[in-house]
Amino acid sequence: MAGKISPRLSAAVLGCALVALNINTAWASGFFIREQSSTAQGNAFAGATAGAEDISYMFFNPAGLTYHEDSEAMNVVSYIIPNSRAKGAEATTATGDQIEGGTNSGDIGEDALVPALYAMWAATPELRFGLGINAPFGLVTDNEDDFVGRYHGTRSELESININPTVAYRALDWLSLGAGLQVQYVETQLKNAIDFGTIGQGVGGTPGSLADDGAANLRGDDIAFGYNFGIMIDTWEGARVGLAYRSEIDHDIDGNVDFDLSAVGQTVSNLTGQFVSTGANADFTSPDMASIGLHQDLGEEWAVMAELAWTDWSDFNELRIEFDNASQQDNVTVEEWDDTLFVAIGATYKPKAVEGLSLRLGFAYDQTPIPDDTRTPRIPGNDRYWISIGAGYQPFDWAEVTLSYTHIFLQDGNVNLTIADDPNNQFRGNLKASYEQHIDIFTLSGRIIF
Repeated sequence: MAGKISPRLSAAVLGCALVALNINTAWASGFFIREQSSTAQGNAFAGATAGAEDISYMFFNPAGLTYHEDSEAMNVVSYIIPNSRAKGAEATTATGDQIEGGTNSGDIGEDALVPALYAMWAATPELRFGLGINAPFGLVTDNEDDFVGRYHGTRSELESININPTVAYRALDWLSLGAGLQVQYVETQLKNAIDFGTIGQGVGGTPGSLADDGAANLRGDDIAFGYNFGIMIDTWEGARVGLAYRSEIDHDIDGNVDFDLSAVGQTVSNLTGQFVSTGANADFTSPDMASIGLHQDLGEEWAVMAELAWTDWSDFNELRIEFDNASQQDNVTVEEWDDTLFVAIGATYKPKAVEGLSLRLGFAYDQTPIPDDTRTPRIPGNDRYWISIGAGYQPFDWAEVTLSYTHIFLQDGNVNLTIADDPNNQFRGNLKASYEQHIDIFTLSGRIIF
């Protein structure tokens, strides 16, 4: 069907796009959501950059589209179940007073449904056009309003929609090239309590008192652009190597911050001109990423694969919120994140006895970008260890369904924030806490070939 756009494909793309715009977000490593392909997830994303099992692999390397002969459409839905709970938290103000509130939190992670859409048009035997709609970055954590660490953060939410048109070309029998444009929309919400008891101690405030607390609620959004590209090489019989790069995208998030004031907080606001609802903005840069993947067929039934990916988180040095109100000082949280590596190995088994069946297994290590000394209640993540299984079944030449499951073991996320180490914590206080955490992921996809 090369060279002709099927009406069914057009309808599928439109319908899936409308679904994909209703995107919830998930708690991820940093805030990158790797879960964009049920097929690749079954191998813990091992070999994703060299994979060409279906068109969802275009998210990792657009060059892989040339391995598919006909036009296709595909939906992927991931249900992500994070669990993270603070245990035995301790918090004091700058004056050494105990901060009132709960020392154990409930589950701060919110379950999330993350859809993705893929479509491909086979224009000529060598040329492919693709479209991906994804939520590649996302975060939702929600600490209780009376948690002792509330001054460092309560609710944190980042949502994204990334529209990624791509083109792929088979330049030689053994070489494929691919590139794409990223159109990325982000929306964010950040909430935290304000210790007006400490700020307003001279006008009757009690440090760390729930009764004197106020709150800040920031909302903003932005749209910006980036690109991605990749190559895929058939190296020897049954083997592929893929290389891919995804650019950073610089966002200038504009929005507003609303303040909820206690009686002491209102007095402070009247005296200083601060804590008045106003416009605000913050810079956010989604990181650039580079990856290499290997895929090796072992006869007709078995294949093995491996992946190495690097993410440039080190540009995230601080979270700085600037206010339109000239009386309000910038709000700064030191982050100083590190670059990370993701390493995975996997295997696929396609038994001859059951035509159309694929069974997958994979293991991965996903390094956290968060240093121990700047971890906050907003993102208390740590190193992650993946184990994934998956199964796909293609009952007809034109249809396939795939289901995958992943359990992610996380190391405890220890928080140790002090005023001595970071003067920006002057009115947030000192906080020690340990978050116990794990994640479960179920992903389902359906694929139609035209």
